[in-house]
Amino acid sequence: MEAGEAAALRELRAAMREALAGLPGGGEARREGGGGGGGGFERAGVWDALAAACQAASRAATQLSLAASGPARAWPPQEGRGASGAGPGASPRRALLRPQELQWLSGEAQRSVRAAGAACRGLPAEQGRTLGAAVRRAVAGLAEGMLRLSEALLRAPAPESSGPERLVSTGAVWEACERLAGLPRDNQAAVAAAVASALAVVKDAVEEMEQALAEGGDPGRDPLEDEEMGSGGDRDVCWTEAERQLLGPCMGLVKAAKACLKKLLGAVKAQGRVDTAEQVAQLDDLAEAAGDVSPSVDELVLSTYPPVNQLTLRLNAGKLASVLKKVLEIVRASHVCVPSEESWVQFLAGAIDHNMDKIKDFTQGAL
Repeated sequence: MEAGEAAALRELRAAMREALAGLPGGGEARREGGGGGGGGFERAGVWDALAAACQAASRAATQLSLAASGPARAWPPQEGRGASGAGPGASPRRALLRPQELQWLSGEAQRSVRAAGAACRGLPAEQGRTLGAAVRRAVAGLAEGMLRLSEALLRAPAPESSGPERLVSTGAVWEACERLAGLPRDNQAAVAAAVASALAVVKDAVEEMEQALAEGGDPGRDPLEDEEMGSGGDRDVCWTEAERQLLGPCMGLVKAAKACLKKLLGAVKAQGRVDTAEQVAQLDDLAEAAGDVSPSVDELVLSTYPPVNQLTLRLNAGKLASVLKKVLEIVRASHVCVPSEESWVQFLAGAIDHNMDKIKDFTQGAL
């Protein structure tokens, strides 16, 4: 790799690190006066700027990747002339000007990511914490993708040898651009996306437990590993009868978590509003509470693996029940809990208490 090529790529790498460091933290978004709409904030301007940055970044990454992998060529290209800059019948020899090309493309990549970062910083805090976090993550993903591309090209002894890693890194930039382009446009949509993500994790946990119950063994057990280790008949990876009694209410609690998030997602989509600062803040509180559900579900599911420690299981069940109760309390106090939504909140509160009481009864001896 020529010195000029390496210098252009190092400059891009440094700029991407700087862009990542310059992104606002959770509470550093620009503040505007006024209500939930962010005062004089022009919503369309932010999304137009992000869309333009996505297109520019995708184009720059593609051209940068191609320029770094192809043969040296005259730069900038000249229309109507041969490769050497002379007429169509001229010699195919051409000047080695790839460093200038890479430097120009590196600048294009830097400008696109900086434009996305500026749009991110221009999003007022009043638009919602959840929306702001989604935009920050997407912009950070773009900068990280461009950073990986620059590093992939720098690591190669020659640009032409960077093939697979270069293609993967370029694809990562494209994916980051797609995520940016598909961002929710307001806090209601951002909160709905956050709840849907948590729900997907909990659904997986329910399916894992159901499969384990059907097979009668450890939900985290790898049959191939058992075969390799010769432990297929180990009784420690199967539940005892006493442990099996605990699984019913544990499954009930996990299913209550799934139902809670599913109902919450429907309520946010149907009733969520962002017309006032209070509504925006309530949606953020719902997203934050929902985000605590899936980790608590995972901890409970892990504690059901045989051999079961009943005290650990009881503590994890109590933690999940507490998290779910908090979600229901926040729902009940928010604008999404219209009269038509009150029945499921009350029903799930009762289901949580019912399953938790059973778990306490079965684990009384562990205290």
